[in-house]
Amino acid sequence: MQDARFEDAAERPLRLLAADAEDLKVMAALLQDAVGKPADIAWTPAQRRLSLLLNRFRWEDRARAARQGRPFERVRALLVIEDVSRVRALALDPADGERPFNLLTMTWEPAEDGAGALRLVLSGGAELAVEAECLNLRLDDVTRPYAAPSGKAPAHPAD
Repeated sequence: MQDARFEDAAERPLRLLAADAEDLKVMAALLQDAVGKPADIAWTPAQRRLSLLLNRFRWEDRARAARQGRPFERVRALLVIEDVSRVRALALDPADGERPFNLLTMTWEPAEDGAGALRLVLSGGAELAVEAECLNLRLDDVTRPYAAPSGKAPAHPAD
């Protein structure tokens, strides 16, 4: 019997949970440079849920796409944050619902009782500050992958 390889799951939708800081690091890396817009953010206080519909760059497929000489891909993904008590948007105008932003990173700042603050750092100095009872995130790809419109992988100085 052979161990499963990362590549074996390349064509399956990504479905992840994050319940601790290590899980969040993995999820944040996979969501780096995801593109969203304020109109696709839903805060439902009665359900204590914050949802973001994002166009996620498929980092897990980057090397394979480059090797095969095919386009880099994105996929529509739903990020759901549960057990949320409060959401604050900084430098993000809900009235400008179609203006795109990039999700740069996510960090968790725990409090003494297990609760804490989740920070979603966005491009342009924007941020979502999410107060939650615990770290409880779910990420689900909801469409098939498609060619990235730019045709390029996001680039960073360390790349």
